[in-house]
Amino acid sequence: MRSIRRTLLATLLAAVTIVTLAAALFVYRQARQQMDAIFDYQLRQLALTLRGAPAGIGGAPEDLDFVVQIWDQTGVELYASRPDSGLPAIAQIGLATVPTPTGDWRVYTRELGGLIVQVAQPLRVREKLAFAASLRTLAPVLLILPLLALLVWRAVGRALAPLDHLAEAVRSRSATSLEPLPEAHAPEEVLPLVRSLNDLLRRLGAALDAQRAFVADAAHGLRTPLAALNLQLQLVERASETTERAAALADLKAGLDRATHMVQQLLTLARAEPDAVPALAGEPVSLADLLGEAVADHAIVAEAKGVDLGATETAKEAVVTGDRPALRTLLANLIENAIRYTPEGGRIDVAAAVAVGRPYLEVADSGAGIPQTDRARVFDRFYRRGSGSEAGTGLGLAIVKAIAERHSATVSLRDTAGGGLTVRVEFPAVAREGKAPPPISGDSARPANGAP
Repeated sequence: MRSIRRTLLATLLAAVTIVTLAAALFVYRQARQQMDAIFDYQLRQLALTLRGAPAGIGGAPEDLDFVVQIWDQTGVELYASRPDSGLPAIAQIGLATVPTPTGDWRVYTRELGGLIVQVAQPLRVREKLAFAASLRTLAPVLLILPLLALLVWRAVGRALAPLDHLAEAVRSRSATSLEPLPEAHAPEEVLPLVRSLNDLLRRLGAALDAQRAFVADAAHGLRTPLAALNLQLQLVERASETTERAAALADLKAGLDRATHMVQQLLTLARAEPDAVPALAGEPVSLADLLGEAVADHAIVAEAKGVDLGATETAKEAVVTGDRPALRTLLANLIENAIRYTPEGGRIDVAAAVAVGRPYLEVADSGAGIPQTDRARVFDRFYRRGSGSEAGTGLGLAIVKAIAERHSATVSLRDTAGGGLTVRVEFPAVAREGKAPPPISGDSARPANGAP
């Protein structure tokens, strides 16, 4: 795992070390050049001091770093301070670097008063003196380097302290503590991470709230059917007559069917929750084909109740991207609700079309409708209007809303012309526009009862 702290420390310390070494090399080269200039000047001055030196001058001390040689005009050596130096017997006038078996020498030769005077110095002496001078110059820098490294270490630690505090704040929380992390003292670089974490905590909180609400609603919704089943079972046990027992068993079977249907609706609602499922796979779904299948599936039920069920429009361009089984469940719930609350001899019109670039599904019935005061609550789980005479679980429209939200669709309720309720599910806009749907009350596009 990559560590920001180690990366920063390694980078900064490496940079400081490289810069310090580069500065040391630069200082050494500068010191060497200055030493060369100084020593060349000394060579000239030493040569001038030997002007007119007698031929019998004594040898130089052993610890003297300079070697002096003097010749006459004919090339006869008159003086040599160190005969074993290895310097050549002939040298060119001026400054020169001369290689010898004992190392390189810096040599200055000049004609003075009819004599050739040569003063030489080993380059190793210059290098030694230049190194000593550079070391004295660089000593403070080298001594400061550990202190600089310590300061870098402390600075990086202080700069990364907010990350440590953030990690500690997250680590110390319990599984149910979903309060947002504080943003007041977060550094600018960490603020996007803090905001993303807060957004995640918010969504987790909403998901947990929805889960708790679902469990509470499920417990509330199942309590009554289970109690009714218990009573019906007691009636079966008490029935003494065959006819009475058959009627009690029929009631018990109907109660079991209602409880089974409620459990299936609860499972469907759980799967349809936007935060309970992964992202949509993006399957193209034809709303017209979906509508034809739904009408065919419910035609027998509608005919048995004496309700005229049919499609008013099936536009082929009404195509959305989504989960086909979920959309089929959405449409089935709308049609089942319409059949349940439409009286005998009533009418249910369904349509799949495109309006203003937005595909939509529409189910219109001629039932009693929903008052404006109740429309805000009909999408709540287990909510059933008290005036309804039909039995239901109160989950149908809740499932419709959950599936619509998964598909970024909107659900709207309005009155049907002539009485009843119209439910429209509008999906996000498509690239091309279709024509607006005809009025629900029209019969021109509607086929015979039960046909898609």
